[in-house]
Amino acid sequence: MPEGPSLVILKELARPFEGRIIAEAHGNSTTVPYDDLPGQPILSLRTWGKHFLIELPLFSLRVHFLMFGSYRIDERKDNSPPRLSLAFEEGGELNFYTCSIKTIDGDLNDAYEWQADVMADEWKPAVALKKLRAMPETLACDALLDQTVFSGVGNIIKNEVLFRLKIHPLSKIGALPATKLRELVKQARQYSFEFLEWKKAYVLKQHWLAHTKRICPRCNIAFHKGHLGKTKRRSFWCEKCQKRYE
Repeated sequence: MPEGPSLVILKELARPFEGRIIAEAHGNSTTVPYDDLPGQPILSLRTWGKHFLIELPLFSLRVHFLMFGSYRIDERKDNSPPRLSLAFEEGGELNFYTCSIKTIDGDLNDAYEWQADVMADEWKPAVALKKLRAMPETLACDALLDQTVFSGVGNIIKNEVLFRLKIHPLSKIGALPATKLRELVKQARQYSFEFLEWKKAYVLKQHWLAHTKRICPRCNIAFHKGHLGKTKRRSFWCEKCQKRYE
């Protein structure tokens, strides 16, 4: 599943399509009113966490890439029907595959809490802290994946942030010291921007210290791994250096 930084890269790559007018639209999504799209200009391309947003005059299109979604710009994926394909009067096309497409009516600023997006200029760490303090029984591995708190944070960022802060994924949020809680909020955003920088340079995996790794680089012992918390997403952790707060 693409995480927030990957969606920011898509937004940057697709930026030239802002202002272009849709000439043709098709796909196998049953939720898209394809006949309404031709003639509409793209007003803006935005992201909120893991959502890619195409703002149009009549409504907006929300693209969520789920676990295995992908996109192609000015090319098509072989032997794979698109969920949504947009061709433009000025030239070029956007194609989305194996993803969820939904329409959003009204102003996008009313539909989303932008201050929850860890990549957004509107990000408010104090708001994230307040939300975390209201969920003391939540496990750290679940809290970081809660999109209402950390929109855009995914499993890679979760594992790397917890390892960086020496926090066991099964720690309870309410048991974390105040300094650790503040660092959790800070690092969720900081690591997301480092992720963005590394991915643009094609060196992201080289910087992973915990995610998918077998040996702890601090303790030189085997990592534990499991599908933890309510989310059941894969976690990688060291039982020696990552403290479990209960």
